Amino acid sequence: MRKTKPKKRILLPDPKFNDTLVTRFVNSLMYDGKKSTAFKTFYDAIELVENRTKENGLEMFRKALGNISPTVEVKSRRVGGATFQIPSEIRPDRRNALGMKWLIMFARKRNEKSMRDKLAGEIIAASKGEGAAVKKKDDTHRMAEANKAFSHFRA
Repeated sequence: MRKTKPKKRILLPDPKFNDTLVTRFVNSLMYDGKKSTAFKTFYDAIELVENRTKENGLEMFRKALGNISPTVEVKSRRVGGATFQIPSEIRPDRRNALGMKWLIMFARKRNEKSMRDKLAGEIIAASKGEGAAVKKKDDTHRMAEANKAFSHFRA
């Protein structure tokens, strides 16, 4: 284990919405250090969401992230030769990170033509409480619920 906790890096807010959450999302979306391409993809997707739903795109994105982000997860722990799946609460920054990761992962798996369309589709689906990313969250919660009996093994 390391001696000291690493310092939190300060993220600059994005240029359009002035929001650090967007910057964090774009950093996860980015391939090969191409940040401007990732920003363009995200902004285009948000604009597409606004055109399709006639609502604020950033608010839809926040709502989608809220619907996707899990509150509990299971962690494996060995106790006396057996491995148990132990449910535990997730801290807020990890909750957001998981939500973003799942949103991007399931957007990439969609069958639309461009990443802009895929991301917009997944944001709209997630804000309605549908889609693969929401299903992933529900599965995570269901797994934690099923293993609630082992919660006394928490370290």
